[in-house]
Order: sequence, then structure tokens, then C-alpha cells
Amino acid sequence: MTEKTLGLYVHIPFCFSKCPYCDFYSETDQALGGRYAQAVILHMEDYAKAASSYDIDSIFFGGGTPTALPVKQLLHILDGIYDNFNVRSDAEITVEANPATVTTGQLRRLRRAGFNRLSLGLQSANAEELTALGRVHTYEDFQKSFLSARKAGFKNISVDLMYGIPGQTPESFRHTLQTLVNLAPDHISVYGLKIEEGTPFAERKDTLALPDEDSEAAMYFEAVSYLAEQGYAQYEISNFAKPGKTCVHNLRYWNCEEYIGFGPGAHSYFGNRRFAFRRSTEDYVKSMEYPGSVADMLSENYEIAPNERLGEYVMLRLRLTEGVDTDAFAARFGIDFERKFGKYLTLYEENGFMAKKGRSWFFTPKGMYVSNYILSAMLDFDSDIISGIADGSDK
Repeated sequence: MTEKTLGLYVHIPFCFSKCPYCDFYSETDQALGGRYAQAVILHMEDYAKAASSYDIDSIFFGGGTPTALPVKQLLHILDGIYDNFNVRSDAEITVEANPATVTTGQLRRLRRAGFNRLSLGLQSANAEELTALGRVHTYEDFQKSFLSARKAGFKNISVDLMYGIPGQTPESFRHTLQTLVNLAPDHISVYGLKIEEGTPFAERKDTLALPDEDSEAAMYFEAVSYLAEQGYAQYEISNFAKPGKTCVHNLRYWNCEEYIGFGPGAHSYFGNRRFAFRRSTEDYVKSMEYPGSVADMLSENYEIAPNERLGEYVMLRLRLTEGVDTDAFAARFGIDFERKFGKYLTLYEENGFMAKKGRSWFFTPKGMYVSNYILSAMLDFDSDIISGIADGSDK
């Protein structure tokens, strides 16, 4: 076992249908599925030598909808990971799934093959809200998938929820929270709906019956307080977990640790470089099948300068409830955190957005809710850049 660890992200760019709010790269044509799985493995072979001194402690299959790909192809990719990298025996291996795309048989095969964490996208327990989001599943579909996953042996299940949905109210959101908690998932992610440019939602934004800002804020604070009461500790802006169930892979992003992403749209942070691949499945497959053209797939590729490392560290660490430890910051960058950011810290502490405990500065729930605006002011980052780096996948 080495001292260096690495995370792997595998983007599966296929969906049965495209949700009208989604800006992640995906497509509904799955004709390239078989060739795509092999292309990802070829891509892994390119990094096997560079990553040979690392242990893989987290693997995340995201999408798109990974379970839109036949299980046989998902397992083929997982085999490719084991063939090319040093995977720890206790590695967290996550697969995302839409409740309408998995069966008990598929879940059992995934679990037997080594997947030990499942992430299900519920979004809402309210039928009208699921329809408004264009979701292809019902709450009953979700419940069936959740219980099937437990029977298949998944002891670590995460569920995604959304607030700010057209037609949603604080009362309906609380109903969703209560309904979900009754099933006792191990991890819950709660995201605010963001109207992304270029999506169908953006085209008809003026006609969407979106909750007002006060209602959205009430939903977020309700999630923070209610989930805490139910034993889910908030550890990041949008993430809550039972003891021992925090997401190892996503913590890599927020702790500024290295990861490699495979697939069109996937981002990486490896060897002090950030790089990403263009959003084209066809071009990605061709670039892997014909050696020498991989570089043409890069949409970005740059070395991180010292000042950028500092800014990214602050931006990502402040997403976590534990915040920035000033001693750790000084040891890492040779700079006093309070001296560098003192005017902001004082301002935001006085207004209830930040707090200090011991040597650590962190956001209060009030600060978490508007964190992108605060961070863009402190660090001179665009809020969209903040979101993209923090997601770490295919933004």
C-alpha cells in the first residue's frame, strides 16, 4: 500500500431521456455503448504508468446515467480499472443510477462485482414536481429501486434531492425530506435547482412557476436543521451523512486531492495540472481508437500556478463544514490566513455568514447558502468557475 492515493471518475454519457434542467454532458443515442466502454479502457492504459505509484481509494461512475449502459459493459470498465491501477481492497466504488433504469438482478450483479456505494437520483417524492422536472421515474419506482438495492447488499446508499423545483413549496419539500428519511438512506445530497444556459428550462425560464428566494432559502435551512435532527451530519454545503458514510470520492475534490476523469466532459486534477476532455462521445471514442489524436480531445489543460492553488484551496475547503484550519493553511502556503483575508472574515463574521472555532474559520448555514457569492468576492473567482471546480466531474 502506497502513501499516495488517487480517485478515478468514469463519465458514462448516456441517458434514456434528457432532463430539461440538466447541463451535464449526456446523450440519448447509445449506439456507441460497446465501443465507448472499450475506449475508456484504452484511455486508462495511457495513465497506468503515471499512476503506478498511487493507490486508488475511490472510483465514481457518474453521468449521464451509468445504468443506462448494459451491466456487462459497466463491469468491463471496472475490470479495466483493476487491470491498470492499484485498487485498495477497501476502495469506495460508487455508481449513479436513475430509479427507472435498474432492476434487482442488475443491482445484484453490480454489488457482486465490487460496487459498494449506490447513488440514486430521487429529486422529489412529489409526483407533480417529478413531472415538472421531466423525470422518467415515480416515487414508487425509487422506493422499489432503493429496497432492491438493500436486498442486493448495498449498505451505503446515497440519494439526491432538489429544492427550488417549479411548483415546490417549503411544505412539499419537508414532505420529501420526511418520506426519504423514513427509508434511512446512508447519505443525502440536497441541491438547489439552477437554471443553466442552453437548457430547455432556460428557454422557458419566464414561464416556470419557480419558488421565490425566501421559499428557496427556507427549504435549504429546513434541510440543514431537519437532517441534523435525524442524525445526518452536514459535512459540505449540499451533503449530509450518517456517521462513517461521507463520500470519500467527493471529499477528494474539496480537499484538493488528485483524481483522473475518463470520458467526454470529464475533468481531472493530476500532476499539478487541471485538464478536461471535450463534450463529444463520438470524437472521444475515435481519439482512443486511433493513437496520437488524444490531445485533440482536450478542452483545457493547464498547470496550476501557486496563487491559483491557494485560491482553489480556500474555495474548496470553505465548502466543507470544518472550513479552513489556519495552522494547516500556514503550513501549506507559508501565509497567515487571517492576515490575508482579515477584512472579509471580519465583515462576514459580523453579519453571521462566517464563524471561528479554535483555529478554524467556516461558513454558518447562512453563509453556506450564499457561499458562491462570498467566495467570488474573497477570491475574485467567477461563481460558475467555483461550481465547476467544486463538482470535479463534467462541468
